[in-house]
Amino acid sequence: MTTEMTMPRRGAGPGGLRLRTAIAAAFVLARFKPGRLRRVLTRLSRGANPATYDETLEAYEAVTATSRRCAGRYGCLPRSVAIALACRMSGSWPDWCAGVRTAPPFSPHAWVEAGGRTVGEQAEAADLRPLMVVTVREGVPGERGGGNDDGGGQAP
Repeated sequence: MTTEMTMPRRGAGPGGLRLRTAIAAAFVLARFKPGRLRRVLTRLSRGANPATYDETLEAYEAVTATSRRCAGRYGCLPRSVAIALACRMSGSWPDWCAGVRTAPPFSPHAWVEAGGRTVGEQAEAADLRPLMVVTVREGVPGERGGGNDDGGGQAP
């Protein structure tokens, strides 16, 4: 058996060019101040369909398989942004959340949700308190990620 038969080609499969581009962009966006990050993600979410749990989980698995930094304990912000960007490249958008853990260890955290459930998180939704949310609300311009440019995306 040759190496080509056992090793996936670079750029093919789950770690393809589009996914690696989403991950690289996520690391750039993760350096933005919170308000600017929310505005950029709100603009990117426009026109997308709400992501299903299954497609968001697939994006989560692809991102964590491709980037060790995103898979690590302290990679939650770039991981969550990369997942949202990967979903957006497919025409959908999960709920992107940034907030705090309400159970020990108390700390800032970023995650994605789809279908009302956290995706790929060990913590339950009850253990996480969102302070900032960027979501898609079809047919409701200006609401939490929809139409106007008022900075939308605040948590309820």
